[in-house]
Amino acid sequence: MKHSVRGWLARYGLFLLLMILLLALWEWIVCMGWVPSFIIPAPTAIVRSLYEHHHLLLATHLPATLMEVVVGFGLSIGAGIAFATGMHMNRSIEKALYPFIVISQTIPLIALSPVFILWFGYTLWSKVAVVFLIAFFPIVVSTYDGLRQGDPEQRELLLTMGATKWDIFRKLQIPLALPSFFSGLKMSVVYCVVGATIGEWLGGSKGLGYFSRRMSSNMNTDAMFAAIMLLSLLGIALFVLIAWMERRFGTPRHAGRRKAG
Repeated sequence: MKHSVRGWLARYGLFLLLMILLLALWEWIVCMGWVPSFIIPAPTAIVRSLYEHHHLLLATHLPATLMEVVVGFGLSIGAGIAFATGMHMNRSIEKALYPFIVISQTIPLIALSPVFILWFGYTLWSKVAVVFLIAFFPIVVSTYDGLRQGDPEQRELLLTMGATKWDIFRKLQIPLALPSFFSGLKMSVVYCVVGATIGEWLGGSKGLGYFSRRMSSNMNTDAMFAAIMLLSLLGIALFVLIAWMERRFGTPRHAGRRKAG
């Protein structure tokens, strides 16, 4: 236990120290009146506002945003894996679809959000569509690039042993693609929180983005920053979850044997 605590402090100690110093400096600047509190509230005021609105934020708005993120992220994973696998297995599919995937990221989300509201209304799915569009690209590109990183020597060895194309894909290419796949997931899950917030800002009746927009219009910056802090913590928690899954499932077994040797 002591070794794990020491290792954790060795890894994140400097970050925590810098964070504490920045928060103390922020608090001091606001308390001295150098920055008006209605522009940037003090950290203690944000925490106090979070406590005052904790029931509304944690029971209503946070679950709504989390639902949008989870649904959009899940759909992005399924579609991203399917598209990446199809493009990897069939060159014609790659030539036909890859340009459309790139083009989908050149359209500003701020312009597409009203279109999604027109199609789906002020429902969960208008926000999910924004989350899906912003999260899909990193997953499909990273997965596709990972599948292309197969070792030619190992592939030839499996072929000489009578392995089929499906055997090579399952036993060689998928394990080698896992690091790239999880890198895409870590980028994507953070973008999901951004996409959900954009969707709620432009058309929503609940969620942390909706709450922050409403507090901004009321000039309640303490509550607005409390919602922003929760959004940041949500993104960090989801990133840490994916990082844990990467450590648990993302290391190819043959890589571990090479490292051990």
